[in-house]
Amino acid sequence: MRGGTEFVIVLVVLMMISVTTTTTFAANVSYDHRALVIDGKRRVLISGSIHYPRSTPEMWPDLIQKSKDGGLDVIETYVFWNLHEPVQNQYDFEGRKDLVKFVKLVAEAGLYLHLRIGPYVCAEWNYGGFPLWLHFIPGIELRTDNEPFKAEMKRFTAKIVDLMKQEKLYASQGGPIILSQIENEYGNIDSAYGPAAKTYIRWAASMANSLDTGVPWVMCQQADAPDPMINTCNGFYCDQFTPNSNKKPKMWTENWSGWFLPFGGAVPYRPVEDLAFSVARFYQRGGTFQNYYMYHGGTNFERTTGGPFIATTYDYDAPIDEYGLLRQPKWGHLKDLHKAVKLCEEAMVATDPTITSPGPNLEVSVYKTGSGLCSAFLANVGTQSDATVNFGGSSYNLPAWSVSILPDCKSVAFNTAKINSMATIPRFISQSLKVDVSSSEAFKSDWSWVSEPVGISNNNAFTKPGLLEQINTTADNSDYMWYSLSTEIKGDEPFLQDGSQTVLHVDSLGHVLHAFVNGKLAGSEKGNSGNAKVSLNAPITLVPGTNKFDLLSLTVGLQNYGAFFDKTGAGITGPVQLKGLKNGTTVDLSSKQWTYQVGLKGEGLHLYTGDSSVWMSKPTFPTKQPLIWYKFQRRLQVWDIENRKWDLRYLEDQSSDTYTEKGKLLIQTNFDAPAGDSPVAIDFTGMGKGEAWINGQSIGRYWPTYASSNSGCTNSCNYRGSYSSNKCLKNCGKPSQVLYHVPRSWLKSSGNTIVLFEEMGGDPTQISFATREITSLCSHVSESHPLPVEMWTSDQKTGTKHGGALVSLECPLPNQACIGSKSCSIGVSRDTFGDLCVGVTKSLAVEASCT
Repeated sequence: MRGGTEFVIVLVVLMMISVTTTTTFAANVSYDHRALVIDGKRRVLISGSIHYPRSTPEMWPDLIQKSKDGGLDVIETYVFWNLHEPVQNQYDFEGRKDLVKFVKLVAEAGLYLHLRIGPYVCAEWNYGGFPLWLHFIPGIELRTDNEPFKAEMKRFTAKIVDLMKQEKLYASQGGPIILSQIENEYGNIDSAYGPAAKTYIRWAASMANSLDTGVPWVMCQQADAPDPMINTCNGFYCDQFTPNSNKKPKMWTENWSGWFLPFGGAVPYRPVEDLAFSVARFYQRGGTFQNYYMYHGGTNFERTTGGPFIATTYDYDAPIDEYGLLRQPKWGHLKDLHKAVKLCEEAMVATDPTITSPGPNLEVSVYKTGSGLCSAFLANVGTQSDATVNFGGSSYNLPAWSVSILPDCKSVAFNTAKINSMATIPRFISQSLKVDVSSSEAFKSDWSWVSEPVGISNNNAFTKPGLLEQINTTADNSDYMWYSLSTEIKGDEPFLQDGSQTVLHVDSLGHVLHAFVNGKLAGSEKGNSGNAKVSLNAPITLVPGTNKFDLLSLTVGLQNYGAFFDKTGAGITGPVQLKGLKNGTTVDLSSKQWTYQVGLKGEGLHLYTGDSSVWMSKPTFPTKQPLIWYKFQRRLQVWDIENRKWDLRYLEDQSSDTYTEKGKLLIQTNFDAPAGDSPVAIDFTGMGKGEAWINGQSIGRYWPTYASSNSGCTNSCNYRGSYSSNKCLKNCGKPSQVLYHVPRSWLKSSGNTIVLFEEMGGDPTQISFATREITSLCSHVSESHPLPVEMWTSDQKTGTKHGGALVSLECPLPNQACIGSKSCSIGVSRDTFGDLCVGVTKSLAVEASCT
């Protein structure tokens, strides 16, 4: 501080006391026009989405506890049909798919659960969660009044309900599940299905009710949801939503806390002031159940992304980030909001709000009971100017686009635009994979590789005339499909006279295309999230005689949303043409006899496990070449001391720790997990596009070369005014995703194996580990901020609060600045800092470094 004035900052240690309680779940769940009724008591409920397969079982307890600590009552999750039944009538509920374990962990934490069975889920998930084998059932039409589809939908829905019943997980059995959902956002697209849509929805409702779960069912975005289904709202704002019956409560199943990221897109985020505003407005106008989509987004491991072009990260700018760390101030500000709402619960469930407008863009909602309970919400929905509201004989300042909550109709406990919570500043700390030796050649020798053959290499290849649609051919068993053709070019063909002026033209439904001519890469093209189609025009040189065209078509997740999304195709549908630019000659190759191969040879050899015997290790290490499999693992190497070079050999006995040959030195290298327990990522800088596996587990597709547009981002985003998915963007002109989450539980302390399939060309020696660390934190409050909500008490005499705001800081670990404690608080008051500027509202900004 300037001016020579010395201030003493008093640090107050905040003691965190954990109390273990035993929760007894409901036996009866119903609803009326105000709220869900649990064991005869109306409830105001706050919920958050966590999708169990987007994290790991080892992460679940911590994610659930952080959700509870953040003030949630309910965890909401979809059920992913294609995850649990990848092959018809063959089920999988192991590992990340262990739905029962997830639900039981929610119960152990004392929270309720909303089970959204669907079984269509959208969720930016591959094929919307449907297993692709549905597509091949004769006569089937998905999501309409179609008997083959309804039979399969009923069978899977009943399977999940029966599984929950067997484990006694419904509230009617004493379990945590208080709600279930059938279908999902069908009302957004049902008009495309005509009259059959209405009969289908009536059937779906009847089918769900017949399963006798003992808890209510909901249908989101379904205005004509038949009784007793509760129709609910999804969106960035749902305060204006009204259910289709005055006997149903106002419920919000998806409040989008941010937005998803596509490859090639800038990173979207949603300011917490706006998110809190949307929540407060919903409860202000009679809502009693609100769910954040997402509260923890997680990671799209393996090939689970939809879109197409959805990135591997599903962070969603959620209150708990992809890696399981609290996103501050979002998590903390919402926690304060939840506390304030809960202070109003008794009044809110007792009556409907009385809503008045004391001025332009101003709205006051009062929940007042005959017994004298009173809670109020004061809103300024204007986007430009702060306002003053006179209410109950007092004046209240309302920032633009904000809501103040008065649990006693007198004292402000919370304002959505005034953040008391600290902000954390996370960053990634890189740790090279390189071993502690001086030679870079030693590091390269830790890598072995296999070249993926160009074109047809498997015995399962087949020949057909014309061009085949990809999804119908691969059944999504692989991202990859080869289209191969050999054709004769006579010596007098015009193309040979044109030389390099010949162009190979290929049209594809998407999503990515690599074209090889006579074994050499001729060109590549990619689609994007807005238009998956690909059109390639590659200059080529042909030779007299046989010319070979090998076209590798790729999918990047299947369509997951829209009417008839299941009919969206992929792959090369033509035309495929040779064009002579000088003489205008065009030859169409589309109808010729093409040979097809589903998947890669390396996939058939299971190279991703790292166990195959075909891996090579030679001094000539290939980099920046397409179609290469790479493997890095524990290695025993021999250094030739006299000749000062590496004798690049694996030793047959990998357990040996000595090497006795004269003049040779044995060095052991390991791919070790980073020390500590911080979340881990791999930085794929230097790679092109492909998929990665750690110890046989797929961490998903990587694509660090797909950058976003240079336009659309701003230095700061004004939270005032309606939010949309492209309003607040960052990272423009940069790769959409460079860092990829590796769950700690997938790593061994030493001796890990990483396998990469690089399709475009990259240098794996450039990749590195990174740990996600909270290195500093900061907070900014002013005298106009309310006290922390936990310190709120009703002031019946004046309706005003005394004392200053409070800055609270909490590092992940104890630090010197807080004298060995994790937490410290700094009172913002004249007693602490004096009064330098008389008559001016004081502010305080604090930044702390966590060491």
